[in-house]
Amino acid sequence: MSEEQWELLASSLWPIVSGAIVGTIPLALASFAIGLTLALVLALMRLSRRAWVSGIARAYISLVRGTPLLVQLFVVFYGLPSIGIVVDPWPAAITAFSINVGGYAAEVIRAAILSVPKGQWEAAYMIGMSRRLALRRIILPQAARVSVPPLSNTFISLVKDTSLASLTLVTELFRRAQEIAAFSQEFMLVYMEAALVYWVICLALSAGQTRIETRLDRYVAH
Repeated sequence: MSEEQWELLASSLWPIVSGAIVGTIPLALASFAIGLTLALVLALMRLSRRAWVSGIARAYISLVRGTPLLVQLFVVFYGLPSIGIVVDPWPAAITAFSINVGGYAAEVIRAAILSVPKGQWEAAYMIGMSRRLALRRIILPQAARVSVPPLSNTFISLVKDTSLASLTLVTELFRRAQEIAAFSQEFMLVYMEAALVYWVICLALSAGQTRIETRLDRYVAH
């Protein structure tokens, strides 16, 4: 590479990293937190004995999993204004990503709850716990350990998917890279640098996943 290209890499690194710090990571964290809460509600609805409650959750999950994330994002940001509901870029992105995470993570959480042996429920009932208390103190802590790997993968995918928010004018890592590439005309160089930053973030998240699994291992019934 030429000296000018090296200088471009050096000068563009911080703007791209700062885009991740102030844009990508907060967007992913907010969307994942909201989406995970929604997913827990949907998972419990799917496990409900009431057919209509389970049916609502099943329909939601099917709709989310059966449509592209980009379409969901465009429906919120570009579609809602056509019916008089104007949503700013950041809330629109968080809403779309949360809806998407909720649909995918709900099945992960449901499967994790079902993986807990039925004997754990029976033991909780025998010591006088209600179903809600048993779920909170006995079942969910064990299900959490099982769900960490797939939920971590969902979060890592979400971090990368936040690049789609650049299409709705949200300033994050990839949009910063687009601006720098358009100005410098060094598209391959700048986009490879952005890809490297995404990769480093995902490596850090994978390391965090391992630590969480270790901490939650004590809740697993052996």
